[in-house]
Amino acid sequence: MQILKNTSVVSIILLSVLFVTSLNTFAQTKGTISFTISMNNPQAHYFHVVMNCSGITKDTLTFKMPVWMPGYYQIMNYANNVENFHVSNTAGKEIKWERVSSNAWNVFSNKTTSATVSYDVKATVQFVAANYLDEQRGYISPCGIFLYLNDGIDYPATVAIKPYANWRIATGLDSVAGKLYTYTASNFNVLYDCPILMGNLEELPSFTVNGVKHKFIGYKLGDFNREKFMNDLKKVVESGINIIGDIPYKQYTFLAIGPGRGGIEHLNSCTISFDGKELNTTSGKQRMLSFIAHEYFHHYNVKRIRPFELGPFDYDKENRTNLLWVSEGFTVYYEYLMLKRAGLISTEDLLHSFQSSIEAYENNPGHLHQSLTQASYETWSDGPFGNSGNKVNRTISYYDKGPAIGLLIDFTIRHATNNSKSLDDVMRLLYKEYYQQKQRGFSDAEFQQACETIADTSLTDIFEYVNTTKEIDYNKYLTYAGLTINITPINTSTANTATEITKRNFQIMPINKPDELQQKILKSWLGE
Repeated sequence: MQILKNTSVVSIILLSVLFVTSLNTFAQTKGTISFTISMNNPQAHYFHVVMNCSGITKDTLTFKMPVWMPGYYQIMNYANNVENFHVSNTAGKEIKWERVSSNAWNVFSNKTTSATVSYDVKATVQFVAANYLDEQRGYISPCGIFLYLNDGIDYPATVAIKPYANWRIATGLDSVAGKLYTYTASNFNVLYDCPILMGNLEELPSFTVNGVKHKFIGYKLGDFNREKFMNDLKKVVESGINIIGDIPYKQYTFLAIGPGRGGIEHLNSCTISFDGKELNTTSGKQRMLSFIAHEYFHHYNVKRIRPFELGPFDYDKENRTNLLWVSEGFTVYYEYLMLKRAGLISTEDLLHSFQSSIEAYENNPGHLHQSLTQASYETWSDGPFGNSGNKVNRTISYYDKGPAIGLLIDFTIRHATNNSKSLDDVMRLLYKEYYQQKQRGFSDAEFQQACETIADTSLTDIFEYVNTTKEIDYNKYLTYAGLTINITPINTSTANTATEITKRNFQIMPINKPDELQQKILKSWLGE
């Protein structure tokens, strides 16, 4: 996931991952669940939700709302926006219920064959992990709209939407044939992975890659060259696909919610804040395409190539992992490379992106105190950028150090294998072995093992930089690709003397007279 911060696009979370769904629970039930979403009074910012449960006979049904959304690693407390909660049976008679926790309701159904739960959801936040509704558009972040049965994540669900006015609807959910504005999900993990955008939307001309359709649909897209943008976006997508070598979805949709905050990834879609006028400057175009590349590549890295802690999910609490530096940091790494390999930025632009990440990490006093694994695990309390509360200057962001570690691993693999292998091969190995074959995530040890298998050598020295705060010897690894990094202190008159470090400038540049292997590694890495 990413967020727009100080007009720059920086990675922030985000998101979410492929869940390996067991069918055992549903095999023991015959129940069905359906939702109807209406918005008769959008100026009041409320979605009205009706949830019908049939064929589920228990004395007590426990309904819950997730407390977070996969891809955004913060507690959202969605249930705080639920109002006017009611339950009735098929005859319309009210059924007794009580709220038993901040996100759970017990319904005393007395084994009734059908229960209808109705409630309103306040939707006032314009953010990709929140819900929003007004007279111009609506956005559904599904974890904050749809209740689930405590034992019913594996139930299939249908969603019927009654849009306001003549709104269009865009989502990654499958449509139900013959039923307008009705969609289906095989289980709630899929339902929660598919946001819904509604309103006066514009759809740009789609493109196909290897026969698979890619769409871009959004609200208030702005003034820009649409044909040029879609041509560039196709190059970005092709570049990402070339890294893994497989397209795992039937169709992909980019959902642009308009000017706002953030981006978040899904299995066959992503939601992005988008203002097309940014595409009218060179720097703005690079930021926007890099941002979109990040969210797109996440459908591989975190949704399918994932730590085992990130799916199947526990929607009741934070799902902590040590490996967000891979899930998010490596996605930053590849967003840079995807644009270069697509021919959309120069070599100088690429190196500047990496040195900016390194500067952000090295000039943060937190790098003396917090390791990458700690930053990953503690993001739920520290926030996506670190540096919050009483931990200011004692935390780091895995979005800064993560791509730097990706660079070290990639160059080491290329050097150790005479450029016959790279980090791309690690990602393909993880995709094939854990997503396609084992259908699960990987552990910390399994990730390091995958890297060392491709490198055919120990990478203990690099993983020490991951697990500790040891100072990084950048030149040792940059030299493998014929590069060096010049480090100069910032003028003391502008340095932050209140911190524990002297801030420095970092400049990555080619060395003089690289040897044949160094030249080969650099050209291959650049996609030349």
